[in-house]
Amino acid sequence: MSDEIRPSAIAGSWYPKDADQLKATIQHYLDEAQITPLNRPVRGLISPHAGYLYSGPVAAYGYKQLMGSQFDLVVLLSPMHHYPQGRYIVCDCKNYETPLGLVPVDWEIVRSIDRELELTYIASDDEHALEIQLPFLQVVLESFKILPIMVGHGQLHKCTDLVNALLPIFQKNRVLLVISTDLHHIPDYQTVIQRDEHLAHALEIFSLTEIYKILLQPECSVCGRVPLYAGLQLLDKLGARELTILDHRNSGDITGEKGRGQYTVGYLSAVVTE
Repeated sequence: MSDEIRPSAIAGSWYPKDADQLKATIQHYLDEAQITPLNRPVRGLISPHAGYLYSGPVAAYGYKQLMGSQFDLVVLLSPMHHYPQGRYIVCDCKNYETPLGLVPVDWEIVRSIDRELELTYIASDDEHALEIQLPFLQVVLESFKILPIMVGHGQLHKCTDLVNALLPIFQKNRVLLVISTDLHHIPDYQTVIQRDEHLAHALEIFSLTEIYKILLQPECSVCGRVPLYAGLQLLDKLGARELTILDHRNSGDITGEKGRGQYTVGYLSAVVTE
C-alpha cells in the first residue's frame, strides 16, 4: 500500500472541516429525519452524494434507520466521476480519513475479491461520491470496516462479475451495502421530477427489468446507475427485495430554485430489507 491514510478530499467544501461542526450538522439532519417502521433488518441503503447542504437532509433518512445496528463490514459502491483508471477501482490505503477520525479498509476482503475481479489500485483520489457517505456512517455505527469500490465503467450488462464476487461476503458476515448515487441531472426542474418518479416507482416494486430499461435509456443521467443496478442485483440474490423509499427530493426543492432551465439534481434515500 502506497499510503497509510487517504486524507479527506472534500472536508471544508462538501461538508464541514471542523469535527464538532460536522458531527453537529449530521446530528441535526438525523434529528429532523423521520423513522419509518421496518419489519426486518436493513441489508442495503441507497444514499445521495451531493454536498451536505443539498443532500444531507435526504441522506439522513436512510442513515437514521441504521442507528443501533451493528455491521462487521460496509461495502460502498460509488461511481468514479473523474477519469476512470479501471473497471473497479480501490484506493491503495489502509484507512480513509474524515474530520471524525479514521475508517479502516478491510484488506483481507479486498484481496479475496481481487481473485475474482480485476481491481485497479490507485495511490490517491478526490472522488466525493464514496467519501461523502463516511461521516454519516461514523456517527450512526459504533465500529466497522469498509470495502470501498469505485465503478469506472458504464456498462449495465457487464457488472455480473462484481455481483458474483461480492455475494459470498454477504453470506458469511454482518455486511451492509451502501449504494451511492444521485438521480437525474437535468437543467429543468419538472423534467427531473418526471424522470425521477418513473425510476422511483420501478425501485419501489423492485422490478430489475424496469430499472434496467430506465437506466439504459440514452437520456438517463443517473450518475451511479451501474453501482445502483449491480447493488440491486446483489440484494436480489440475497433475497432482499423489499425496497422502501424514505425521502425523495431534488436540489430545487432545497434551494427553492425551480425555474425552467435551472440545473437540478435528484436525491433519493431508500433502504432494502429481506
